[in-house]
Amino acid sequence: MANADNPRTEAPISEADVAKVARLARLDIDDAHVHQFTEQLAKVLAHFRDIDALDLSAVAPMTQPYPLVNVMREDVELPTLDTDEVLAAAPEAEERRFRVPPIIGLDD
Repeated sequence: MANADNPRTEAPISEADVAKVARLARLDIDDAHVHQFTEQLAKVLAHFRDIDALDLSAVAPMTQPYPLVNVMREDVELPTLDTDEVLAAAPEAEERRFRVPPIIGLDD
């Protein structure tokens, strides 16, 4: 929720928000943990707000703080499992793919 003084000010995260995200992620957490995780996540978000408040205009953008180099190997094709055999062991398959329950659009 933004205000006129600071457009980046957000409303605090609620226990309902944490419970909804946990449900969408299919995490089975009880009310005591929802409260605990809400407090922890609020602290993390507050820390990000502190970082957002810093003047970083003189800092060069980077993807990581250390100069790392990818170690690549040759791409070699190897034998794989038989698709029909793997799909036969799956609870549900459709059009040679695994069928899984939807997770978007849950309303409870």
